[in-house]
Amino acid sequence: MATTFQIGDIRIDRIIEGEYPFTSALSFLPGLTPELLAENRDWLRAAGALDERDWLVLCIQSYVLRTPHHNILVDTCVGNDKSRPTRPIWDMKTDDHYMRALAAAGLRVEDIDCVMCTHLHVDHVGWNTKLLDGRWVPTFPNAKYLFAQNEYDYWAAQNAKAPVLPFADSVLPIVEAGRHQFVSSALEFNDHIRLLPTPGHTPDHFAVAIGRGRDAAVITGDLIHSALQARYPEMSMLADVDKVQSGATRRAFLERYCDTDTQCCTAHFPSPSRVRVKRWGEGFRCDPVTD
Repeated sequence: MATTFQIGDIRIDRIIEGEYPFTSALSFLPGLTPELLAENRDWLRAAGALDERDWLVLCIQSYVLRTPHHNILVDTCVGNDKSRPTRPIWDMKTDDHYMRALAAAGLRVEDIDCVMCTHLHVDHVGWNTKLLDGRWVPTFPNAKYLFAQNEYDYWAAQNAKAPVLPFADSVLPIVEAGRHQFVSSALEFNDHIRLLPTPGHTPDHFAVAIGRGRDAAVITGDLIHSALQARYPEMSMLADVDKVQSGATRRAFLERYCDTDTQCCTAHFPSPSRVRVKRWGEGFRCDPVTD
């Protein structure tokens, strides 16, 4: 499965940290019933999105956008050496999958000019930092890290009440190193890249639109985790901070790109992870893009 594709004059590389059955669909999507799962099981399994145990298959990945001006890394997955006790598969991880994938795309950490975090959850900030001599330091030494201001403020307030490990080891060290830039989630980054506010999963989550003068592609972040949520847009996942808002955001996003040629580059759909949105009754379907 190709991990590199072209959108106009922008090359995009998928940097895959892992792809595996993650958790039970019924636990991940609290609004999903056994009856509804049974109705959708066949097409989900055919798409490689559901295994024989009814676990959702998720991809953990970043996207690198090589524009005429910048090398932009969108989201940074889980990372190594991080204490993640609630997720054993991520806890104190030491593998080289991510760095090998970056090298396979012909990139070094020094080549990244900008890191954009669609939001500040554990699996989107992990490689922001690396452990060096007992300290967390920026992994991408030449990059400016963009965080949505309101998103940062929310997690800073949560961390002040009780420690939020991903914030403490993967976000605060970037700010302390002065490598950050706080931005609006509606930022016009340049003539190729725009941020789109997509709140709900987290308070100031954003998507990343790509293309000169039009949205030829858009990186979704976590506004959608499974194609099942396209068919039922109001079906939220358990970590959504505002489940009503996330459903409204998801439906508006899918409506915006339905029946267009825009490629939606998802954070967690199994490979190929790129889809085009089509109408399906009162919801939508996601047709894989394989070219």
